[in-house]
Amino acid sequence: MTSGLPRLALTAASLFLMLATPALAQRGPSPEQQIFALQQQLAASQAAAIRAEQRLTAIERQLQQIVNSSETGTHRLGVLESSVQQLRTEQDARIAALERSTASAPAPATPAVAADSEEPAAGSAPEIRNSTPAQPDAAATEAAPDAGEDAYTEGFNLWEERRYDAAIASLRAFTSAFPRHRRVSWANNLTGRAYLDKGEARAAAEVLLANYRSNPKGGRAQDSLYYLGQALAKLGQSEQACKAYAELTSVYGSAVRAELQALVDRAQAQASCR
Repeated sequence: MTSGLPRLALTAASLFLMLATPALAQRGPSPEQQIFALQQQLAASQAAAIRAEQRLTAIERQLQQIVNSSETGTHRLGVLESSVQQLRTEQDARIAALERSTASAPAPATPAVAADSEEPAAGSAPEIRNSTPAQPDAAATEAAPDAGEDAYTEGFNLWEERRYDAAIASLRAFTSAFPRHRRVSWANNLTGRAYLDKGEARAAAEVLLANYRSNPKGGRAQDSLYYLGQALAKLGQSEQACKAYAELTSVYGSAVRAELQALVDRAQAQASCR
């Protein structure tokens, strides 16, 4: 009987533990466990954010490469356009130089008539010579210095050296001092081109339009209409530029120089003129 009591007590203790275990299992996680779980969730969120940031960085890098490629292409196009413009300028300069040298070349001198070497016959009346001084012939007049031509050439040389401000001042001084010189149309056109070359398209357009309107038969009136179109195009006025090109073709027709007509055709195509 006595030995059965411990056995009974052991059984009761075992039964208590068996009943208590489900109760312990039903309790929620401890604060430490909750903190650990939150830390794990935070770490997972941070890892996801890092991956998202890496993907975003990769996308931005790709976009930047695309932008860089586009800018490189734009730069190359600008370089090509600048080269073409420089070739045009050099071509115009060579043409102007040829025209200038042709205009300033003196005419061949008229050979002098040899004097009669025979002595007058005895008793004959002496020859009466005209005491009025002879008038200078055309060749001597053309060979005389032309201050106006020199003044225009000075402005042209400054423009050719790309000293645009100095060229504009020199060309304006020329037109003021020699308002009736045949190079006035040339000088005004070159003034407009100098403004255009230095990036002042609006000032260029005003000068070029005035040169055409004031002297439509001038030596460079046609050119002023073409460069007026170029200035308007740079100002974003493509429709007005097309009107300038159309005016040139309409007014001068077949009289337009071949090289100038080629430039006009190209400009109309670039501006999508109808």
